Amino acid sequence: MRGEQAGFTLVELMVVIVIIGLAASVVVLAMPDPGGGVAAEAERFAARAKVARDLAIVEARPAMLAVDGAGYQVSRRVRGEWRPGERYEWTAGTQAGGGATRFDSTGLAQPATLILTRAGRQARVEIRGDGTVHVQR
Repeated sequence: MRGEQAGFTLVELMVVIVIIGLAASVVVLAMPDPGGGVAAEAERFAARAKVARDLAIVEARPAMLAVDGAGYQVSRRVRGEWRPGERYEWTAGTQAGGGATRFDSTGLAQPATLILTRAGRQARVEIRGDGTVHVQR
């Protein structure tokens, strides 16, 4: 007759492994997208568009916001020519149409609408003639 043995049975170990696997899958599914959602991308773009408008007013010089499929760039008008400023790239997987809008020295803009798409979700950024920028999710 054998004495009592300490330890776990194979079934108990398998149950623990299944529970750990389920917990890990819940954590992975709950993690946010590392680049943020398309709404966050639209909010970043809108914030930078507002900065371009404010820059045009403060410097009393027109500013242009040019958008393409890879990202967007803010340019300023200096001595009769457009000088490119900083360029911002879209987060991987973000799709956007091309185009441009300008802010004059009073903050008024050429109206423009930008639709961002990523992973089947869309966000719309509208730049109105009065220079206001709105995000619609």
